[in-house]
Amino acid sequence: MSDGGKLVSVIIPAYNAARWIKATLRSVAAQTHRALEVIVIDDGSTDDTVAIAERFATGDPRFRVMRQANAGVAAARNHGASLAQSDWLAFVDADDLWTPDKTERQIAALAAAGPDAGLCYSWYVMIDSADTVIYREPGRAIEGTVLDTLFVENFIGNGSAALVRRDAFERVGGFEPALRNAGAQGCEDILFYCRVAEHYRFAVAPGHHIGYRQLPDNMSSDLTRMLRSWFMVVDEMAARHADKRALLDIGVARYARWVVRRAIHRRRPGMLLKVLATLAKRHPLLAARMALIEAPRTLIEPFRTQPAPPAALPEWADDPLAMGRRFNG
Repeated sequence: MSDGGKLVSVIIPAYNAARWIKATLRSVAAQTHRALEVIVIDDGSTDDTVAIAERFATGDPRFRVMRQANAGVAAARNHGASLAQSDWLAFVDADDLWTPDKTERQIAALAAAGPDAGLCYSWYVMIDSADTVIYREPGRAIEGTVLDTLFVENFIGNGSAALVRRDAFERVGGFEPALRNAGAQGCEDILFYCRVAEHYRFAVAPGHHIGYRQLPDNMSSDLTRMLRSWFMVVDEMAARHADKRALLDIGVARYARWVVRRAIHRRRPGMLLKVLATLAKRHPLLAARMALIEAPRTLIEPFRTQPAPPAALPEWADDPLAMGRRFNG
C-alpha cells in the first residue's frame, strides 16, 4: 500500500447524476489508499443527486457535499479544488468508476517520477449503462514530455483518469470555464492536460483503473459542440505554439474522423450532417474527405467484420475488488 498518511483530495463534479453517483461514491470509498477527502460539488442538480450523496456522506466522514448554481464541469472542479486541503488532486465524474487500487498506484507512480512530473494517469475501459465493457483502451505508456502527443490525440481519454499535483493545477489556472461560456463545453479535460504538459512531465500508472461511462445524453453526445470545443483548444495552443501547427492539424483530422465515426455508429444522420457543416466552415477539404471517404467506409464496416460480443461486468458497486480484476483482465 502507498503511504497511508499522504492525503489525496478527490473532487466529484455532479449534475443530475442520481442514477450513477452511488456507484461512483462506492468506488472512491473502496480505494486501498485510505487517506482521502472527497468533495462532491453539486452543479445545480434538479434530481436526487444531493440527497443520495449526503446520505452516503453520513456514513463516511471523508465525504462532504457542497452546492453551487449550475456553472458547468470546469467551474465545479475548480470549486472543489479551492476547498481541497491536499497537495494531490484527483477528479472523477459522477457516473464513472475507479478500481480500488487506482489512487494507490497513481501516488506511487507520480512520486517516483519526481517533482517535475505534474500529472499521472491510468488507462480506462468504456462501459455502458449496464456496466458492460464496450471498449478497452490499448494501454500505451506515454510518459515524460507529452505535449506534442496531446496535440495529435487525447491519449488520456477522459476527466476521471488523472492525479495532479496542486502546484501544477494552480500554475495553469485549473480547468477552463470559457469553453462552456462559449457554448463549446466538452474538451475541458484535454485543454487542462495540454496546459499542464506545457510545464510538467507526465507519468503513467499502468492498468485499466477507470470505468468511463458512455451514455446517450452525456456531454460527449453533442458531437457538434465537441468539435467546436476541440477547435477552441487548437486555437489556444496554436497561439502559443505556432511552430506546432502541423501537429495540431493532424489532431483536427483525427478528431474529425472520431466525431464522424461516432455519429454513424450511433445512427444519428442529422448529427453527422451538422458535424460536417461545422467542420466545413474551417476545413472544407477535410469535411469533403470525411463525407466522401470516411463516412462511406464507416458505413460498410459492419458488413466486413463481425465484432466480438461485449463482456458483461459484475455488479461491482457491491464488489469493487471483483471489478478491479475484471478491468484488468
